[in-house]
Amino acid sequence: MLQGLLEGKKLVMVGGKGGVGKSTCASAIALWYAKEDKGPVLIISTDPTPSLSDIFEQPIGDRITSIGAFPNLHAQEISPELVLSLWRKRFGKEIYEVVKAFSNLEEDFVLDYVGSAPGIEEEYVLYYIWTLVKEGRYRTVVWDTAPAGHTLRLLKVPALFLKHLEGATRFYLQLFSYVEKVKGAFQSKPKKGIIDIIQGWKELSADIESFLRDRKAVSYVLVTIPEALGVNQTKRIFNELRDHGLWIDLLVVNQYVSHPDCQFHKARKEMQDRYLKEIFFQFKDLPIKVVPSLAEEVKGITSLERFCQLLFS
Repeated sequence: MLQGLLEGKKLVMVGGKGGVGKSTCASAIALWYAKEDKGPVLIISTDPTPSLSDIFEQPIGDRITSIGAFPNLHAQEISPELVLSLWRKRFGKEIYEVVKAFSNLEEDFVLDYVGSAPGIEEEYVLYYIWTLVKEGRYRTVVWDTAPAGHTLRLLKVPALFLKHLEGATRFYLQLFSYVEKVKGAFQSKPKKGIIDIIQGWKELSADIESFLRDRKAVSYVLVTIPEALGVNQTKRIFNELRDHGLWIDLLVVNQYVSHPDCQFHKARKEMQDRYLKEIFFQFKDLPIKVVPSLAEEVKGITSLERFCQLLFS
């Protein structure tokens, strides 16, 4: 089932609340793509407390790193510092071009001010991943997103992305009216004017939003556990996605006690079965994969391969 859902995807976004095995599922999906050996695969984590280094048992940081056992599998744990550095490098000059048309503020002050706006990190990460996909360096990018609260903000990113860029002057609402007033002055300049810059931001925002809605290229995988918090969070994310015209391709129910061997696990399975029944009822139109709870932690290629077999069986 899972193979067919993920075949040919350019981006697989894996989301869910913290502690449900989201990063493990994302790593297993990336490993499955890598074992197919149809081209380079990249797994990116934007979780504030990334665990890819622990799962693959090798140092992984800001730099794209090759996973030793699989040369075509690469990983990256993106830090907030790297995100802001890349954001500044890509958009800093354009933002300041707009700002200096209206004020004499120093460039560093302007960029520090705009760069501190809430949501900038999520916005730029989405742009960064979209760029990686567009460049075609990787057959597939698997995105281990931040826990659910952060992921939900991503749904509004294309609009926020444009707002923050336009808002670089601190005139979030007045910018376009100011632009119109001085339009003639800008059109007389031989260099790229701010009208062109703003139009470019609009087109970029539209391109990112269009990409997120491309079902042939993008998959949304949601990971949960058969417990109250997991089920409630899943309902919330599902409704948010639906309200934004997006979808879930697969719901993974992780850490299910399938073979209880003591009174404690029997009681736990009884509790989980109630929530599992609710999941199948609430999400009857979704493909659902139940993964049993494991006795050992998923750490290292050998245990990750075992988890991968359970996920894709």
